[in-house]
Amino acid sequence: MLGAVAAHAQKGETVKIGWVDPMSGLMAPVGTNQIKSFQFMAEQFNKNNAAGVKFEMVPIDNKLSPQESTTAVKSLIDQGVRYIVQGNGSGAALAIIDAVSKHNERNPGKEVVYLNYAAVDPDLTNSKCSYWHFRLDADTSMKMEALTTWLKDQADVKKVYLFNQNYAHGQQVSKFAKENLARKRPDIQVVGDELHPLASVRDFAPYVAKIKASGADTVLTGNWGSDLTLLVKAAADAGLNVKFLTYYAGVTGTPTALGAAAAGRVYAVAYAHSNMPGEVSKAGADFKAKFNDDYYTLAVHHAFNLLSSAMAQAKTTDPAKVAATMEGLKFKSFNGEVEMRKSDHQLQQGLFITVWKKADAKHPYSVENTGYGFQPVKAYDAYVASTPTSCQMKRP
Repeated sequence: MLGAVAAHAQKGETVKIGWVDPMSGLMAPVGTNQIKSFQFMAEQFNKNNAAGVKFEMVPIDNKLSPQESTTAVKSLIDQGVRYIVQGNGSGAALAIIDAVSKHNERNPGKEVVYLNYAAVDPDLTNSKCSYWHFRLDADTSMKMEALTTWLKDQADVKKVYLFNQNYAHGQQVSKFAKENLARKRPDIQVVGDELHPLASVRDFAPYVAKIKASGADTVLTGNWGSDLTLLVKAAADAGLNVKFLTYYAGVTGTPTALGAAAAGRVYAVAYAHSNMPGEVSKAGADFKAKFNDDYYTLAVHHAFNLLSSAMAQAKTTDPAKVAATMEGLKFKSFNGEVEMRKSDHQLQQGLFITVWKKADAKHPYSVENTGYGFQPVKAYDAYVASTPTSCQMKRP
């Protein structure tokens, strides 16, 4: 009985979570979907969570800027926020890690914890790892491990064009693609390796012309948001009939651009897909009924699961004690049991390879009301995609 009471010692307490991501500029549709996802899932978890707390989102538009992200962190701390989430852009993520780490060093007893739900530069949990940073998405290297494990059995792929955004994540996609292909499919020819400016290109036709001229049969890209949507549109306009191996084809706007013409040619690697079973399927249906939009950032689920589980175990919402509890914590999520690896704070989880296909009885979800969705072709356990870490964690 004592244990039961203690486990809910903070029942009813409000936990403010600062959200720092873009709500303006070319990536605004992505950020807008994601703050709706956080607010919606906060309402769901407020009905029932292990800690009995109430979550309240406090959003700030960082304009995808590292400098604006630092300012946002300071503003949130001034408002009494002790938990921060962010996901779009590893440059912004690094700025938040730096701001949170400096604050915590200067203000013992008033620590802040940062949950990263989508910024996937591997350096963030390797050379630049921080005790106060916890990543919920699989990083670039993990996704490339899964993608190239699948790719080694795809004999029709012979010439690959690497096309990525020119910032940390895009550069890492290029790097790990070349390393992994050399190890697993040395016969594949990399016929192009190009980086373009992040979130500022409006006409991808010149790039598509270069891809077409290269003779590539496959484009491998970590692009997301408008940079993938506009690329896909330009490819369709130019009649570029190749496979696309992507990280983020399910993100706002891109599915509509894919349409019927891309069926069977566009693949994605991710920790979830549009036809996941169980409680997230119901959450997705409820989200669509409320917003006529898709709930695709399922790391939001991870975030509330991880926080409420750790708060219940720690019997407090104190970030310093919750952070210590989150280290090594295992919990059941939508993609099976996952573990927040203690050595680098990188969530270990299973990954899926999916393909864009017409919805059917077995995979009925219609992404962006297109009549198409991402259907699983391969599922990999966490150990397949897991990559080692060089993190030398400095604990307080």
